[in-house]
Amino acid sequence: MRSLAIGATGMQAQQLNVEVISNNLANSSTNGFKRQRAEFQDLLYQNLRRIGSTSSDAGTILPSGVQIGVGVRVGSVYRVMEQGNLTQTDNPLDMAINGNGFFAIKLPNGETSYTRDGSFQLDPNGKIVTSNGYPLSPEITIPPNVLSITVSVQGQVQVTLANTTTPTTVGTVNLSSFPNFAGLEAIGDNLFLETPASGSPSTGAPGDKGYGSLLQGKVETSNVNVVQEITSLITAQRAYEMNSRVIKTTDEMMQTVGQLR
Repeated sequence: MRSLAIGATGMQAQQLNVEVISNNLANSSTNGFKRQRAEFQDLLYQNLRRIGSTSSDAGTILPSGVQIGVGVRVGSVYRVMEQGNLTQTDNPLDMAINGNGFFAIKLPNGETSYTRDGSFQLDPNGKIVTSNGYPLSPEITIPPNVLSITVSVQGQVQVTLANTTTPTTVGTVNLSSFPNFAGLEAIGDNLFLETPASGSPSTGAPGDKGYGSLLQGKVETSNVNVVQEITSLITAQRAYEMNSRVIKTTDEMMQTVGQLR
């Protein structure tokens, strides 16, 4: 009774689907979060009568044959990199990327990670850092006692010092882009790492071709559509129940066979 194993693969696949959807819903308020989507593949087929084989000595060909599938599996969990909404915060250190690109963040171990979360703060030394204290790469330091901080759409960071009227440029926020955004590895804390699947990053200024522009005083919210995720959750639940029903029906059929005299 192949249907027992087939139903079990369906339940396992839908269980993982629900886990992906639940993670999306849990991060519906996470800055810069990109929703994920489970993608499924059918498993190998058993050929009881191979398609295209000869069916007689006269050379006639089977037009369809008999192939029995053995279930389903999750082929990948794809990350959807569409733009999230931009929310006004009025915090001069908050920056949202309108378009493609990632902020480069230097980790304590020296590696470079990447994020779409532009909610930045200052550390005790005046460096622009993430909420975990990881600095932007390249580092930008804000002098003490500045009157204002301005970040242009091209990423130029300028400050106005006391007793001066001319803004001083203290650095430029660069953006990184990848051939395959979905190939980045999520490591938590709204951070991603480069992988062989993502390709090597290219660096450019905001507003350059292929890079988004920067908007000061805003952050990009999650791109999760709660209504869509709830609908997907209900669909996954129904699919799980139907696969469990397949197993129950198969068990009843086996009981019927066992009761034959």
